[in-house]
Amino acid sequence: MKRASRRSVRAPAPRRLPEPWRGRAKRGGVPVSTKVPSGGRGARSWFRTKSIERSIQDTEEPEHRLDRSLSAFDLTVFGVGVIIGTGIFVLTGSVARTQAGPATALAFVVAGVVCALAALCYAEFASTVPVAGSAYTFAYASIGELPAWIIGWDLVLEFALGTAVVAVGWSGYVRSLMDNAGWSLPKVLQGTDAVSGVGFDLLAFLLVLALTGILVLGMKLSARLTGIIVGIKVTVVLLVIIAGAFFVDTANYHPFIPEAQGQAGASGLSAPLIQLMFGYQPTHFGVQGIFTAAAVVFFAFIGFDVVATAAEETRHPQRDMPRGIIGSLLICTTLYVAVSLVVTGMQKYTELTVDAPLADAFKATGHPWYAGLISFGAAVGLTSVCMILLMGQTRVFFAMSRDGLLPRFFSRVHPRYSTPYRSTVLLGVIIAIVAGFTSISELAELVNIGTLFAFTVVAAGVLVLRRTRPDLPRAFRTPWVPVLPIASIAASTWLMLNLPAETWVRFAVWMLIGFAVYFLYGRGHSLMER
Repeated sequence: MKRASRRSVRAPAPRRLPEPWRGRAKRGGVPVSTKVPSGGRGARSWFRTKSIERSIQDTEEPEHRLDRSLSAFDLTVFGVGVIIGTGIFVLTGSVARTQAGPATALAFVVAGVVCALAALCYAEFASTVPVAGSAYTFAYASIGELPAWIIGWDLVLEFALGTAVVAVGWSGYVRSLMDNAGWSLPKVLQGTDAVSGVGFDLLAFLLVLALTGILVLGMKLSARLTGIIVGIKVTVVLLVIIAGAFFVDTANYHPFIPEAQGQAGASGLSAPLIQLMFGYQPTHFGVQGIFTAAAVVFFAFIGFDVVATAAEETRHPQRDMPRGIIGSLLICTTLYVAVSLVVTGMQKYTELTVDAPLADAFKATGHPWYAGLISFGAAVGLTSVCMILLMGQTRVFFAMSRDGLLPRFFSRVHPRYSTPYRSTVLLGVIIAIVAGFTSISELAELVNIGTLFAFTVVAAGVLVLRRTRPDLPRAFRTPWVPVLPIASIAASTWLMLNLPAETWVRFAVWMLIGFAVYFLYGRGHSLMER
């Protein structure tokens, strides 16, 4: 009986490697460090790490390979597209009236600095580990599998709630524009009624489904559509800034930092966690009011971290990811500060309205036409916010599925469009249903705590990876390590402590569910376990 001949099977040729990895020792087409990766030790440990070499190797599998088509400009557009939403038209005035006065501009600067600290950490990771998944992938490479699962589970909630909340907000703006034109939907299709709890938000449901289809058709198409939308809404913002500057009365800036006022402390779970822990009570106005306002306007910056989820679909991630992340944050911070200065200069901060301060400020100066322009800009802008948040969630879900922590069925890419179509369709349908049937405004703060938690994990990961893998080629290096990552952790933690205790309770419940899923499914099916 003849022995069967052995036939060698060659793996498909890998794509061109990013610049910092070229010229290094390779095994199977993947760069290999001379140092033993930490993922090879303690295979059954909850804190086993997945080496960066292994993560990059996984991106070369034909069935799980995403198409690299994005440039630095595309990433910047994504960042601006997801950051600029209703916050620039609503938060600027409402925070000025209730918490900081004209110094709201400084509150935006403080919030921008907190995000910038995190952005520098994200930039190092995204350029070093150009793999889908953002903070999940970074945590897996530096801290371990269980922390990575926790942050991935957190990001799934953050992006899902963010997408649904934005879709519902977009629906409200569109219905308002339809009412101005004399059109209206049946009451039952305008969203869940606050009293009866009955209703369906048809517009929000259809928006999420439409954006799901666009994301399935490819990242380049999504980038082109986002570019058009961002161009429109940035034009609207600039028009508002330029036009409003002609109606500024400098007398409205005095006092720039109003005198501090004590505020009635909340009680029970509605009180900030820091108040329950240490008895500290935030104040209105004054210097402390600026930092209190920063915790609120931080919501307006949420989303820049979504750019990091597209690292695997970027042509030159080592060069372009830092540019896209930091560039979009600088542009948006500049626009936020300019809008806040305009709105507090047009009308005294004590006279600003809470619901639509910028539009009402133009009405107060005798120019109501701009109110319609602002509503149009907000409606158009929210479309890109919703799409990019949905994109970020599908990429995190895809990365977790490819690692086996979620069913591998969802990590297959489309044979023609090279997009994770299965996870995109699944999540798109679920979020569309949630946006259609659920009134989730009270859950919006979960998006804040989820984002800040991700910031702390990424900053900690930079410290860990600098110590455990100093040999890694880093196209971008976070400056002033360890001071800057520690400052990022401290700033993010401070803002988290200013959130209501009930938000922490909801977050803890979601994390407990995540632990159960990990130990019942993820741990046993992880590719690292095998």
